[in-house]
Amino acid sequence: MLKHMTLGLLAAGLCVAPAMAETKWDMPTPYPDNNFHTKNVRQFAEDVEKATNGQLKIVVHSAGSLIKHPEIKKSVRQGIAPIGEILQSLAANENPIYEVDSIPFLTASYEDAKKLYAAQKPYLEKQLVSEGLMLLYSVAWPAQGLYTKKEIKTIEDMAGLKFRTYSAATSRIAQLVNAVPTQVEVPDIPTAFATGRVEAMFTSPSTGVDMKAWDYLTHFHDLQAWQPRNIVFVNKAAFEKLTPEQQKAVRDAAAAAEERGWKMSEEEFTAQKKVLADNGIKVLPGTDELLKPLKKVGEQMAAEWEQKAGPNGKAILEAYRK
Repeated sequence: MLKHMTLGLLAAGLCVAPAMAETKWDMPTPYPDNNFHTKNVRQFAEDVEKATNGQLKIVVHSAGSLIKHPEIKKSVRQGIAPIGEILQSLAANENPIYEVDSIPFLTASYEDAKKLYAAQKPYLEKQLVSEGLMLLYSVAWPAQGLYTKKEIKTIEDMAGLKFRTYSAATSRIAQLVNAVPTQVEVPDIPTAFATGRVEAMFTSPSTGVDMKAWDYLTHFHDLQAWQPRNIVFVNKAAFEKLTPEQQKAVRDAAAAAEERGWKMSEEEFTAQKKVLADNGIKVLPGTDELLKPLKKVGEQMAAEWEQKAGPNGKAILEAYRK
């Protein structure tokens, strides 16, 4: 009798346990806490925890503190971390589909950037699924500009500069303008400039403020060159272990994060340029002498990308240019 009661209690416990169990997901992200992408991720995590009544807790590890940026995607694929965020173009060497948002001068506004994302999204989702991953959401950075220690009036002024790169696309730009490409991740930017390892970089007003660019640079050329996007993705197997209600909570929170993130990005673009100027950075528009040859660089890179990406690349660009 006692044996039957024990088995009955165990069975009842087993039935109840899954409903009460708390799942914890560690989430590595590459940017510091004051960055709008990180703020958005933290709100996403809070929304998920609230919607699941604490059953799914996402713990955000910012600034590469848990896993360094170049290793985040691989770690999520391998299940070391169930969820993560990266700059999409960082994975360009794995597949050209990840690089389309970093073709310079392909987009010229937030409206353009959203249209390009819509054209790319089905192919991006398919690629991630083939790697055991799922796209949750994607948010654009403010448009990229050129930071230097002097005013750049022509493309020839860029020749020979030690150029901070962070992706295959930025390395190619450096090559095409006869600069010297040097790979530097975001946390290392101040030291790289302070030691003379790099002299110029393309990045957003947000990153310039995060890294206090005024401590080691003097000029920001507002070229609105391109709008790279971050992607937040989850290990597909980990996602499928969630209950249907938890899965819906994650998807809903992701949709809200995407909408919120794009608005935050637009607000950042204006606000952070002002912060740069208030701290002594000269914020300058690009001259025609500089922009015209840079746009030709963009056209060449778009053609190169389309050839490399094959039919999918052609389909994305055709859909975007309609």
